[in-house]
Order: sequence, then structure tokens, then C-alpha cells
Amino acid sequence: MRIILCALLSLSTWWSMGALAAPVDDDLERQLKDKGLVAHISGQIQQVRLNVGGKASEMVMQAMGLLGVPYRRGGVSEEKGFDCSGFVRHLFEKSVGLILPRRAEEQAKATQEIAKNELMPGDLVFFNTMRRAFSHVGVYVGDGKFIHAPKPGDAVRMDDMRAAYWQKRFNGARRVPTQVGKITPVD
Repeated sequence: MRIILCALLSLSTWWSMGALAAPVDDDLERQLKDKGLVAHISGQIQQVRLNVGGKASEMVMQAMGLLGVPYRRGGVSEEKGFDCSGFVRHLFEKSVGLILPRRAEEQAKATQEIAKNELMPGDLVFFNTMRRAFSHVGVYVGDGKFIHAPKPGDAVRMDDMRAAYWQKRFNGARRVPTQVGKITPVD
């Protein structure tokens, strides 16, 4: 809960700096309140409108709407919960109509490698959390932050990639091709 509130405060900093503009639909505010993630929001939550286009903004806003959904190993739905790759797959399918492979390492193979300094909202970030490459994935939202389904007993949340834990385990950044349809791993 504390991390989610810090993430929302961080986003309010973006808004005050003018990095985000335009009011969000009341739906996101209502979802966050319904999930008990925000007791009170002063003013309306602002919509993500970074210079990356509407699809990425929409995806980030949908990801924020999933904050608090419980982790579930093998999970692929809002109703039952998500694991990390299930969360990413669900998000891309619902927001931009792309069907990514099911497993994190397959998602890494199916996407284009980019440098960390090229990250834009909507890109994928990978981590080595299980002593193997690409064992964890999340969606970058900007300002060093990413949203992911971390582990059993936890819920979808936003974390800072600059935290020591994530820096040590960072495995790479990837960009998803923009064509609608099914994306398959490259051998």
C-alpha cells in the first residue's frame, strides 16, 4: 500500500512539472478508490500524455488501473490475478491488441532490444530474479518507474528501477513491435 501511494505521489510530481496533461476519465479514479488504493485524491488524477503517442498513454493508464490486483502464479486475468508475464500479456492485448508470448523469456525473444537510456512508456523491462536471464518482466511507465506483478503474496504495483534491488537484477529493455496481431519469439 505504501509503495502504491508513493507511486501516486510520484505521478503527482510529474503532473506538477507539466509532464502529464489532460484530465483522466473518472473511471481510473473510481477504480483506484474502489480497490482501496487511494483514500482521497485531491483533484482529478491526470492522464498520462507523454510524447510517445496515445497508445502508450492508454496502456500506462490501463496498467495503473490494475494496481492492487493480486499476484497469482500462472495468472492471466484481473479477476483471478496475474504473474509478471501474464500481467504484461494481458495489458498489451487489452490496450493495443497485441498478443505476446506467455513466458517472460519468450517475451524478451519476441521483442526488440533497446538501450536503457532509450526507454519510453510502454516498453518492457526485464530482470533476473530467479538466477536466470529474463525471469521477471514489467512495463516501463517513465521517470525510472515500472509496473509489474512482483511475487506471491503481493499485488500489481509500481516500483523504481533505480532501487538497489532492481538495479542489481536489471536484465535489459525491449520494445514491442507496433503491429496488431500475434507476436512470436524469434529463435
